[in-house]
Amino acid sequence: MDLLYKIFLDPFVQMGSAPDLLLQTLWEGLVGGVLYALIALGFVLIFKASGVFNFAQGIMVVFAALTLVGLFALLTRVGVSNAHLAAFAALGLTVVVMLGLAIAVEKLVLRPLVNQPDIILFMATFGLTYVLIGLGELIFGGEPKVMITNELFLPRGAWDLEIFGGFVTFQHIDIAAAIIASLMVAGLAVFFSKTRIGRALRAVADSHKAALSVGISLEQIWVIVWFASGLVALVTGIMWAARSDVSFALQIIALRALPVLILGGFTSIPGAIVGGLIIGVGEKLGEFYWGPLLGGGIESWLAYFIALVFLLFRPQGLFGEKIIERV
Repeated sequence: MDLLYKIFLDPFVQMGSAPDLLLQTLWEGLVGGVLYALIALGFVLIFKASGVFNFAQGIMVVFAALTLVGLFALLTRVGVSNAHLAAFAALGLTVVVMLGLAIAVEKLVLRPLVNQPDIILFMATFGLTYVLIGLGELIFGGEPKVMITNELFLPRGAWDLEIFGGFVTFQHIDIAAAIIASLMVAGLAVFFSKTRIGRALRAVADSHKAALSVGISLEQIWVIVWFASGLVALVTGIMWAARSDVSFALQIIALRALPVLILGGFTSIPGAIVGGLIIGVGEKLGEFYWGPLLGGGIESWLAYFIALVFLLFRPQGLFGEKIIERV
């Protein structure tokens, strides 16, 4: 009975007794949730356009971040002495590289596989993952690198706010990451839901043949969507690598998006947002309040447990479309 009390009631007592710690935990969960939503958004865009899970999204995050760091180092070596100028020039060139990658993927991978089974397209993204890993190691090497945004893009320091007799710390880098990620998610949501391209994207997702029959260019849609996904990967790489470093291990964050996709639905941009916030806040609350009672480390598996519960009761996710097959 004492164990049940500790597990089910004691954490809520702690929340009420230390509201400043609760707010700190909620803030950290909110920031993490927004970044999770950003990761999931890259998957959603590709899935909406092709109906295929893009296994390469994780390595695209790493490749974009490595390209940014590598171009910055190249520009400084060739004589660009102003660090801020070199950083923004590297950012612009990285955007061009991601556009080139989108065009190459469309021409070399997607165009030859039009109307092929979904599993073929999925395996193509699987192969693309290892191509980008090999290309990244060949060009940039395999050692971890420091993300330049720590000094040049995102602000450093912290802001302490006194609340309920305690202090809640807001890291400047977290504030900037949350704002930038939120604006990008909102902008893409509006773009793909309110514009002609967004309507064309939904038509392509429903049927490639039907989209072609009404004059929609699969090539253009796929380039646009993969380029948008590449931009998402670039911003994701900047935000996450600024917290640690740039290495190929960073691609593991793509797996953290799976519970988000399960909660929100694989075709829903609003679902990616809501799912990301649920997972981000849930992980932080679980780790801080229930972690000590369950031995710690639950942040690594709690999201997958939440996703499993959703699969049992609502497999299409909160915002996913329920598929009904008539037999």
